[in-house]
Amino acid sequence: MPEVLDSLVVGGGPAGLTAAIYLARFHLSVAVADDGNSRARQIPCTHNHAGFPDGIAGAELLKRMREQALKYGARLLEGHVDELVTGPLGFVSRGRELIGPAKTVLLATGVTNRRPDIAEDLHAEALHTGRLRYCPVCDGFEVTDQNVAVIGRGDRAVTEAIFLRSFTDRVTLILDQDGELTEQEADRINKVGIRLARGRPSEFALGPNRIHFAVGHRRMAFDAVYPSLGSEIHSELAASLGATLTDEGCIRVDAHQRTNVPGLYAAGDVVVGLDQISHAMGEAGVAATTIRNDLAAVKPILR
Repeated sequence: MPEVLDSLVVGGGPAGLTAAIYLARFHLSVAVADDGNSRARQIPCTHNHAGFPDGIAGAELLKRMREQALKYGARLLEGHVDELVTGPLGFVSRGRELIGPAKTVLLATGVTNRRPDIAEDLHAEALHTGRLRYCPVCDGFEVTDQNVAVIGRGDRAVTEAIFLRSFTDRVTLILDQDGELTEQEADRINKVGIRLARGRPSEFALGPNRIHFAVGHRRMAFDAVYPSLGSEIHSELAASLGATLTDEGCIRVDAHQRTNVPGLYAAGDVVVGLDQISHAMGEAGVAATTIRNDLAAVKPILR
């Protein structure tokens, strides 16, 4: 008879590792499948995570969380989960290796930002130097009074540009591709003094303290650029099990992070909500506690 895990966590970002810490400290057997692609790993330094007044790099935060999960007995497994299936003993994952069976699964698979047309090495350097940023809620403070551009289209980009306008009076919205503004959207940006340019940015380059690119025949340069191009939501595993998704593809959960599939839970950016480390960790704490209580309702957890 194979060992049956109490819980399998898919995703080794802040949500997944927080859940693993909670679950292990509940004296439950838990394994984390981590493919190493958490968005948090790309953060050069976050300054709005409580408890780190001088900031902390995303990779360092994940390292500390992994050490904490291991300390309490969680198993950390490297690899991507390609498939989740259910069997007589619970959920089984298939990837580079077979994981499970597990009584419950927590999906903390996150999202991936859609990027502008920029080379991989240049993208990494632009992120590291703060010339390219993806989260105005996280780091809008860092671009206070700077010359900032938002690349995107539609209401998402308009809303992001207006949000950044509360940090600086130099904001340009670059309508990517053939995007056009509705009359209402145009009125919103005009009222707060946001500049407008049209065309897909290309030929990115980094100069001293600035990021440069072409928009049509025009060269432009900014202190920082925010791509607002949406995200790829990693909810395929949930969908394959019959979990309900939103129109955008996020996993629907109840107030306790349960999906509509018994034994399947979700937390973090793959769920609708504020894409913030603190929010993901909070959801993971709720999810882990719900898993513990749901398991205890079936069979008391005794020492």
